[in-house]
Amino acid sequence: WEIAKSFENSAPISESFINKAQLDLSGINFELKLNNTLVQKGNTKDFIFDIDTIISYVSIYIPLKTGDLIYTGTPAGVGPVKIGDELTGSLEGKEMFRFKVN
Repeated sequence: WEIAKSFENSAPISESFINKAQLDLSGINFELKLNNTLVQKGNTKDFIFDIDTIISYVSIYIPLKTGDLIYTGTPAGVGPVKIGDELTGSLEGKEMFRFKVN
């Protein structure tokens, strides 16, 4: 999966963030739309491991610092995108990013 998912510009992140104090980390809703069609919808309650366990495990192998990002798996709906497609990602109903693939 590394080659398929880790290419230049393959990991968009939002310019704004939601303060984690405002979230229940065990139940965060997230979704992805492709050309305004919902293709992925998930919730952190469905993760195999909770967020604290993931952070603890990763920190055994990689020194983590404030601001580091940990990428987890993905819900059903993974599929190809092509040049010109528009992707929109939301967290708890708040649009976090929108961009066109180029």
